[in-house]
Amino acid sequence: MPATDAPILVTGATGFVASRIVEQLLSMRRRVRGTVRSLRTNRDLSLSPLRTLPNAAALELVEADLLTEGSFDRAAEGCSYVVHTASPYTLTVTDPQRELVMPAVNGTINVLASCERARVNRVVLTSSMAAITDEPESDRVLTEADWNTKSSLERNPYYYSKTLAERAAWDFVKQRRPWFDLVSVNPFLIVGPSLVPGLNTSNQIFVDLLKGTYPGIVGLTWGFVDVRDVATAHIRAMDAAPASGRYICAGEAASMRTVVGLLRKHGWDAGYKLPAIGLDNPAGDLIVRLGSYLQASGVGSYLRTHVGRVPRYGTSKIRRELGMTFRPLEQTIVETMADLQQWGHLPARR
Repeated sequence: MPATDAPILVTGATGFVASRIVEQLLSMRRRVRGTVRSLRTNRDLSLSPLRTLPNAAALELVEADLLTEGSFDRAAEGCSYVVHTASPYTLTVTDPQRELVMPAVNGTINVLASCERARVNRVVLTSSMAAITDEPESDRVLTEADWNTKSSLERNPYYYSKTLAERAAWDFVKQRRPWFDLVSVNPFLIVGPSLVPGLNTSNQIFVDLLKGTYPGIVGLTWGFVDVRDVATAHIRAMDAAPASGRYICAGEAASMRTVVGLLRKHGWDAGYKLPAIGLDNPAGDLIVRLGSYLQASGVGSYLRTHVGRVPRYGTSKIRRELGMTFRPLEQTIVETMADLQQWGHLPARR
């Protein structure tokens, strides 16, 4: 799709991914309209980094609330494209329906309804690998045709919320046949340097590794993707006329042992509590599964469905259709650790 002078709406503009999308669009000298929950800076300290970005004069911030019907009408008005990233991300909640499912699903429907009324050209939805699989199988390669069918309010509720939200989006398009077309980007574990001050849930893994949260090297393997690459994927999905359907967005898969090794290689073992005991074996997997019942429900469910499993996934579609390449994991980790240190998120060295 050709670029126009109309503004591009990015929902949840202060988010980890959204802020990078805003940054890249502004660097391309595109007009951007971003939604935030509040414009009062004393309540949202993440507004300042957006307002000081290069070319920030082309950025307009407006208030909108995911759970308020029609709240995005003003934001979507006059926009050609909408990138919908706003959605809660946390593993442990008290009320999964209220804290995860309702904001994700109702928020998505509210945004799409506003886009329909505004007659935008395309909506790019930030979905997740969580909508593709709840429990990766080591002996098969996941593709965009796969859907998570196992999650529930009790089992991996965050995964459940992402699955329901993406399905609701596709159902909306199928049933209402709006003016716009829909494309979804499904990233794996998003890490990388942050433009905004809050510690995002994915980068928390590195902090937890340094402060000794894990009893040993656990049999977990993640598919990593740099937040800056995720932002690029959204923009290309927005601009590329042939873009359609879903796109798995992921770089390298790496085990906790690999990640710990990279942290040691770059000196992050000195004064920290990086795990050393090897629990990444059948006996260790059993210990972790048993211990997971002592964890908060969301964390426990995640451990039971992921320990000992190695995710495999295909990225040929996003590479072929959107021309995506992905930063090396080591580079991302090095830059992420420096960023975490700069923001003051790392524990004190012993």
